[in-house]
Amino acid sequence: MPADPPLANRKCRACEGSVEPLPASAAQALLADVKGWELVDGGKAIRKRVRCKNFMDAIGLMQRIAPIAEVEDHHPDLHLTGYRNLTIELSTHAIGGLSENDFILAAKIDELLGSERPEVQKSDLR
Repeated sequence: MPADPPLANRKCRACEGSVEPLPASAAQALLADVKGWELVDGGKAIRKRVRCKNFMDAIGLMQRIAPIAEVEDHHPDLHLTGYRNLTIELSTHAIGGLSENDFILAAKIDELLGSERPEVQKSDLR
């Protein structure tokens, strides 16, 4: 049986409440494939924090995330604070928790971040 393709190579699938949220064990396993993301909201969402060079770089990053999310028809919550600190949160609202779609989009965002200019600094802003 062939292995599943990497998350970043998969496509988000529509799930208008027709699937159950991922069990904690499955979410934890998928979390290992997306570096720097953490489970939040009691395991109902994942979050990544990114410190950008400045305000315009943060806005630009949001603008580069937006078309990826639109193509996948899966949209993150993007929070910009402190003029350059971007928090990205993913959850499948239709099911009230996490689905594979959240991890697929996280992996695609990670690919974007990996290809960014050095000014975008991945960081733990806790």
